[in-house]
Amino acid sequence: MNRHFALATLFASTLAFAAPAQAVTEIQWWHAMSGGNNDIVNKLAADFNASQSDYKVVPTFKGAYPDTMNAGIAAFRAGTSPHILQVFEVGTATMMSAKGAIKPVYQLMKDAGEPFDPNAYLPAITGYYSTSKGEMLSFPFNSSSMVMWVNLDALKKADIAEIPKTWPEVFDSAKKLKAAGYTTCGFSNAWATWANIEQFSAWHNVPIGSKANGLDGFDTVLQFNTPLHVKHLQTLTELVKDKTYDYSGRANASEARFGSGECPLFLTSSGYYATAKSTAKFAFTSAPMPYYPEAKGAPQNSIIGGASLWVMGGKKPDEYKGVAKFFAFLSDTDRQAKLHQESGYLPITKAAYEKTKASGFYEKNPTLETPLKELTNKEPTENSRGLRFGNMVQLRDIWSEEIEAALGGQKTAQQALDAAVTRGNAMLRTFEKTVK
Repeated sequence: MNRHFALATLFASTLAFAAPAQAVTEIQWWHAMSGGNNDIVNKLAADFNASQSDYKVVPTFKGAYPDTMNAGIAAFRAGTSPHILQVFEVGTATMMSAKGAIKPVYQLMKDAGEPFDPNAYLPAITGYYSTSKGEMLSFPFNSSSMVMWVNLDALKKADIAEIPKTWPEVFDSAKKLKAAGYTTCGFSNAWATWANIEQFSAWHNVPIGSKANGLDGFDTVLQFNTPLHVKHLQTLTELVKDKTYDYSGRANASEARFGSGECPLFLTSSGYYATAKSTAKFAFTSAPMPYYPEAKGAPQNSIIGGASLWVMGGKKPDEYKGVAKFFAFLSDTDRQAKLHQESGYLPITKAAYEKTKASGFYEKNPTLETPLKELTNKEPTENSRGLRFGNMVQLRDIWSEEIEAALGGQKTAQQALDAAVTRGNAMLRTFEKTVK
């Protein structure tokens, strides 16, 4: 009996040992972060996975922003989409219009019973990714804004005592810098339309289009051919002739012109910080974007760049619960503050910003606070909450073509902006038909 009992006990214990553990629910996260940013994504996922045992976030790099968004939409149509898809900010309207393809974040958090207060996030960020009722559609992740990068050694060489704040001051400083030896570029910018139409409009509290720049409806009409916009572009067309201003292209490949010392004043993303820090051999800082002092209400607030996380439709309730827990994990104040301080990403919550400020971090790292000061400069208006235009990638190409035509002398500034508006409106009407 004792021998049989021992065998039975051994058999039972073996079965117990061999029994599978409770299955872990996998959460697939497709993203567009390469290089060091990819390492950050992987660490966030690993930290979340280590914090609990029910869910496992699996991040996968899917290429550049457009590639990642297109891959996600194609996968949804094939029934193989990830749970989380990172999409750049100008893809917001496209994601909204993909009927059934997404689950709004505000609904996700409510269904999962996770604490979620839209008011806890920086308003300039939430406004971009929310409905007109304040319902957040996607989860802010890597947010940035446009700032003016300043070569402090160059300003000293040109005997410029203060960093220029207004556009007239920038023009004047650029002429002095050119005379001081910076002959190929007094000032410039990356992201042609982001700088000279999108951010320019928000910063001056003038509309890019009707319906709160498309946030309140896809039947929006473009409006950026105003006297202020024309004045700005016309000035650039005059300054480009002797390279006081020098055009640097539609995207951001030209950012190296600042790091090399060629362009001492350069407008581009605040996300350029890490690259500037590793390449510039001179003292530099960032400053808020310039503004025209005669523009009523300027400066207003900037709008964000970067990307957010969209939750794809058609998933199981338990999978959605895991996504919600991951978003709650990402929103933790200490985690957001650390992520901001180590990566240069903006903190997405007010608490993380205040915690970083209270620690004295910005006193030693003022460049990282500049975009936050811009985003929170004033409460967002209908002109500065953000923008939501369909086919935005294609719209930017059209707008860039017209800006280039003006700078190249083929059109006047008024003709170029009128054409940009007309051509853009035609594309918006085409998009509108597809979402009705």
